[in-house]
Amino acid sequence: PHSRLRHSGARTMVPLLPLLLLLLPAAHGAVEHVAYTPFLTKTPVLEGLTTGSTFVLEQPRCVFDKYSNVDIWLVVALEKTAATFNNSVAPGTAESAFQNFPNSVPAYMTLNATLANYPCPKPAGDITVLRVGSETSCTWDNARPTCNGPLPGPGPYLVKFLALKGSEPVAETDWSQPIMLRTAKSPNSISTTDGGHSAGMIALTTILSILFAILLAGLVAML
Repeated sequence: PHSRLRHSGARTMVPLLPLLLLLLPAAHGAVEHVAYTPFLTKTPVLEGLTTGSTFVLEQPRCVFDKYSNVDIWLVVALEKTAATFNNSVAPGTAESAFQNFPNSVPAYMTLNATLANYPCPKPAGDITVLRVGSETSCTWDNARPTCNGPLPGPGPYLVKFLALKGSEPVAETDWSQPIMLRTAKSPNSISTTDGGHSAGMIALTTILSILFAILLAGLVAML
C-alpha cells in the first residue's frame, strides 16, 4: 500500500512540474509598484494646463531613484483601455506605437527619459513639467512610434510612469486620475440671448447709445 501511495504521489507531481517552471520566470520578472500617482502640474499655474490636444504633467522627481540604469517611459491610455495594457510590450514597437492609438493599441509609450533628466532633489530654477501631446511633426510618421503626438480626442485619459532596465520592466507607478481635455463649443450651442434680452434688443441698444454719444458730442461742440 505504501508503495502504491508513493507511485501515486509521483504521478501527481509530474504534471505540476511544467506549471511550476512557467511560474518561476513570471515571479522573477515581477514589476515593483511605486507609491506615486502622476498628476497635472500645480506650480507654476499655467493657462494651458489642458488644451484640445495636450495636457501638462509634473515630472516624476525622486520616484525611481533607487533603480539604477533605467529608462523611464510615460504610458498614455484611454480610461476604458488602460486595464488591458501589458507592461511586457516594448516601447518603439507597433504594439505600443502612438500612430496606432487608440484603434489597435490600448496605450502608447512616449517621453523616454533617464534619472539624469529627473534629478533629485530638484535644482533651483529647474522646469519640472512635461507637456503631453506637443509634437506635431511625427503624428503620422511610423518611423517614430514613440512620438509625443497630439492626443486624438477629449479623453478621459490615464497615464503612468514605467521604468525599464534594458527591455524588462522593473517598476511602475499608479495610474493617474482621469484627465479630460478641453472641447470647442458648437456654434449652435452658443446662446444668442444675454440675461433674457434678445440679440436684436442688444443691437438696438448699442446703436442708440452710439447715436446719443454723437449727439452729445455735437452739443458740446456748439457750446
